[in-house]
Amino acid sequence: MEDQASAGGVTKLLQLAAAGDAQAGNRLAPLVLDELRRIAQKAMAKERQNHTLQPTLLADEAFVRLVGNERIDWSSQSQFYGYAAKAIGQILVDYARAHNAEKRGGGRDRVGIDTMDYFGDSQQGETVDVENLVAALDELRTLNERHARVVELKFYFGKTVPQIAQMLGVSRRLVDSDWAVARRWLQDRLSEHEAAE
Repeated sequence: MEDQASAGGVTKLLQLAAAGDAQAGNRLAPLVLDELRRIAQKAMAKERQNHTLQPTLLADEAFVRLVGNERIDWSSQSQFYGYAAKAIGQILVDYARAHNAEKRGGGRDRVGIDTMDYFGDSQQGETVDVENLVAALDELRTLNERHARVVELKFYFGKTVPQIAQMLGVSRRLVDSDWAVARRWLQDRLSEHEAAE
């Protein structure tokens, strides 16, 4: 991520773009697209092997969805990347829905838990439905915003506990606790989703 000075510049450009300043979006793109591509690439690594979306297109789509969005009151660069990670996840879900609707016999895209290794003691080859994962994260967000942010930062950004603690302005111990609770909750929720299908 960028240093504190440029982070303030990103936030200001986000605010200007949301207010309708088209030039602000043009100045913002080179500051954030590399990080968005990294997030997209990390998300794509969890997708099926023959996926036709490319990380660059995914990052660009997330950027277009977010920049100039007057409904979001931009307060920080990390908030932007959090929204971007969620947007990337939603784009993948939307794509999977459209892709599955075209396929004869339907079926939903699944991601291998062994490639994520974030939600506990999964068996090699075990998978989870992408839509269920996004739905569970959205549900977690309504229950505890900070827990959801910890999951997003760890899952989408690949941040460490010390990095997350610094970004959220909390202790490492609290991040460890949030992660343990959120991981257990997600494991249980995803198991419920799977059992219901």
